Amino acid sequence: MSQSTNDFENAASGKQSGIVAEFFGFLKQNKKFWLLPLIIVMLLMAGLLVLSSTAAAPFIYTLF
Repeated sequence: MSQSTNDFENAASGKQSGIVAEFFGFLKQNKKFWLLPLIIVMLLMAGLLVLSSTAAAPFIYTLF
């Protein structure tokens, strides 16, 4: 039991990774690379939504 406690304490005291690193680690470990294009498209759509409420909106609308 003390060995698992030491392992836990060592892992807890280590450097924490960010959410992007966690996500890429998840994709690599579970081999779910098909999720990457979905996430990219969702991020692009979110970026368009954010930019449509700013002064860049007239420039975005000319693309469509």
